[in-house]
Amino acid sequence: MAVSPDGTAYEMTGPDGAPVIALIHGLGLTRATWRGHVPAFAKKYRVLTYDLCGHGETVLPKETPSLTVLSEQLRALLDYLGVAQAALVGFSLGGMINRRFAMDRPERTSALVIQNSPHERSLEAQVLVEQRARDTGAGGPAATIEETLKRWFTPEYLQNNADTVNWVREAVLANDPDNYTAHRYVLAAGVTELIRPEPPILHPTLVMTCENDSGSTPAMSHAIASEIEGAETIIVPGLQHLGLLEQPALFTGPVLEFLGRYIG
Repeated sequence: MAVSPDGTAYEMTGPDGAPVIALIHGLGLTRATWRGHVPAFAKKYRVLTYDLCGHGETVLPKETPSLTVLSEQLRALLDYLGVAQAALVGFSLGGMINRRFAMDRPERTSALVIQNSPHERSLEAQVLVEQRARDTGAGGPAATIEETLKRWFTPEYLQNNADTVNWVREAVLANDPDNYTAHRYVLAAGVTELIRPEPPILHPTLVMTCENDSGSTPAMSHAIASEIEGAETIIVPGLQHLGLLEQPALFTGPVLEFLGRYIG
């Protein structure tokens, strides 16, 4: 692990000189989200993982989090590392950050993979997401963590994989409560600036989610793809929001095939 001058904790692995892919984790988690994915990606690509503002080992942000603030965190990190262009693989909130980055810095983006990421919600769903954000503000991450875990993992996985489930619980609970709440508001409200993106996203794009992801539904993934010309969609059967932790190979395989076609 290393730390950039602005306090972003990161790791780089894989062959020097290979195309760079940056992996962007979701709300409340850390770069360790990708530990089951990095070995497969690093056989061919230079892989960057990092902790979002105030998550994991990265310092708290100096300004109120927004998609633009989080996009600029990535831009600053790429600048520091001398990376001119990267393929961006974003999970959940990370799949919002990479869309914002592609809109703001199209010349720095080679391809997008958007995984289990939200999009335009019905009025009822929007109210629910905002209420969950308010609940988090009232009681910190602990206020909603057990409910959250039930949405993120299948019942069988929750019962039989205590090590991973406990890691996720502990990672979320380790967050600064105010910072976690602020990022949860970004997750709740930020989708509105990504709907029918302007400027349009023109990069090769793969959109993925899981069949039973209640917060980032298959319909949302199809909607995201419909707004990006040529985008592809994959719906992973059976899993919920954290399917990429339950069965990493169901994500790394399609992503490697996609990236192989577009960035080499």
